[in-house]
Amino acid sequence: MMNTSHVTVNPSIFSAYDVRGVYGDTLTEEVAYRIGRAAAQYLQVSEIAVGRDMRVSSPQISQAFIEGITDQGVDVVDLGLTTTDGLYFAVGKFRYSAGTMITASHNPGKYNGIKFCRAEAFPISKDTGLADIRDLAVSGNFAEPTKKGTVTTRDITEDYVKHALSFIDVTKLKPLKVVVDAGNGMAGKVMPEVFKHLPCELVPLYFELDGRFPNHPASPIEPENMVDVQKKVRETGADVGAAFDGDADRMFPVDEHGDLVDGSQVTEMVANSLLHKHPGSTILYNLIVSKSVPALIEELGGTAVRTRVGHSFIKADMRRVNGIFGGEHSGHFYYRDNWFADSGLISLLIMLELISIEDKPLSEIIKPLDRGVRSGEINSTVSNAQSKLKELEEKFGPAAQSVDKLDGLTLDFGNWWFNVRPSNTEPLLRLNVEANDKATMEARRDEVLAFIRS
Repeated sequence: MMNTSHVTVNPSIFSAYDVRGVYGDTLTEEVAYRIGRAAAQYLQVSEIAVGRDMRVSSPQISQAFIEGITDQGVDVVDLGLTTTDGLYFAVGKFRYSAGTMITASHNPGKYNGIKFCRAEAFPISKDTGLADIRDLAVSGNFAEPTKKGTVTTRDITEDYVKHALSFIDVTKLKPLKVVVDAGNGMAGKVMPEVFKHLPCELVPLYFELDGRFPNHPASPIEPENMVDVQKKVRETGADVGAAFDGDADRMFPVDEHGDLVDGSQVTEMVANSLLHKHPGSTILYNLIVSKSVPALIEELGGTAVRTRVGHSFIKADMRRVNGIFGGEHSGHFYYRDNWFADSGLISLLIMLELISIEDKPLSEIIKPLDRGVRSGEINSTVSNAQSKLKELEEKFGPAAQSVDKLDGLTLDFGNWWFNVRPSNTEPLLRLNVEANDKATMEARRDEVLAFIRS
């Protein structure tokens, strides 16, 4: 049993949704061990599944975390190297009581972290248990267990690939050329196994698992990290490209021209596909995505449900209304038949199926579905987020057709709208603007941004 009585656990490494810290500084083996014991004591389950990504520190953090769990008397199923969506799948499919993933997702190599979920891949956030795990880890007040837990290992790759493929009809796929940029992250492990079952040609970029990220950060939400996949699509004449983040739960596509395809457009395509297969279904979208999304869902006979930004909100709302699918602007796409968890892989497969069935280039499929021009998310540091939101409402609210406060402030003016919402963790306001044309979007974006930063 590791002696950690001298260790201080910094509570700031616990965010709204997970643990995230710098390895060797705020997140050490001793800290991971304490969090493992805290999770085991709080969750009160007989076993916990543990997966990890390819970060240099992940074997050490995982080993210490597992030791903490077993020292608290709880058994561990060690899934080894896997993706975050693979971990969610394993917890749902094999009925594990809880699951944890050692990853810092898209963060630079010096970071690591831990994501938690309960049975059925139900997320554990600050409001649903993470704060209690934090407090236990900080205090170190652990009950003495009567026994030590055991560790068994399981490789879920083959089972997860089979599950993801069940979302499409593989026989309908055409021999598409697909560029995948794994960013030296976990997609490099799973994608070769997926493409063994497809008639498509895989053009791999940075498939070597390397937590130092020697080619570019595994954070495709930043356009500069999409340059390589865009270039490779153009060079090879590929039909489509996709980049994944470090733990491979988020997917960011590019079309046959190498142009970026955003989260709203993916949401539109998946909604289009699923509503043709499952007419009348309920589909959720967060309030940052394009107005084209709910318009399309309703045109196709589905029910559109608007939700707050963040996976814990959208997953809870999906369960409440039995939504078949949920889409976010940030590259997270959720599926009811995937235990309401997100999967970049499933989204890519549905996109390949849609391109094959419609027998059109991706850009032509998107064009009629997507009718807005968006700014993307723009962050501004402010001294007081709440007072700035109040000022924004006073300035722009009187001219708006609707004022909404579901998540931050959303003002809709008919031919354009904007949302401003505060960050959970930093003194930031996040702005998203959409308009019917580019000139209006740019003018309104600049106007609102100037006011936020004044």
